Amino acid sequence: MKAMGKRDTADLQRFLKPFPKDMQQLALWLRGFIWDAYPTANELIYDNYNALAVGWSPTDRVGHTFCSIALGRSSGNVHFGFYSGSTLSDPRKLLLGEGNQYRYILVKNREEFPRAYIIRLMKEAYQNSLAKVKDKSQLRERATLTKSVSKAKREPGKAFKTKQAAKQKRN
Repeated sequence: MKAMGKRDTADLQRFLKPFPKDMQQLALWLRGFIWDAYPTANELIYDNYNALAVGWSPTDRVGHTFCSIALGRSSGNVHFGFYSGSTLSDPRKLLLGEGNQYRYILVKNREEFPRAYIIRLMKEAYQNSLAKVKDKSQLRERATLTKSVSKAKREPGKAFKTKQAAKQKRN
């Protein structure tokens, strides 16, 4: 786990390189949007096989994450998500997802991003996140932490090969 300052984006820039320029720019814009709204939060970076995910938390723990950005390697989608989004009020029903926790919106561009609405949801998510922190000594401020880097990564735009597809290809 490597800690860096908010303005040191070397790791994130490196992890963004395989993605198309428009996805990189959108992710960096969303990152700035979050940092502007929550300048004391911590940024947690996960460069994984399937996605590049960046979450914000009042601690260095993923379980306390209140919002995130995810860039899908196979889908080419950018998500703005909420780790415990299923608990948010979401009166306009903009959040997608059917799992037990995570909810998100697809972000196609800055112009269509519902800033005011997302800020409202972020406030609720942040308060929920703080309530989960039982040990207040875990609170940290203004850190960017690279939490994991997967050695094996799929190239953006390359779909998963299912076992059945691989089997058909061999025959």
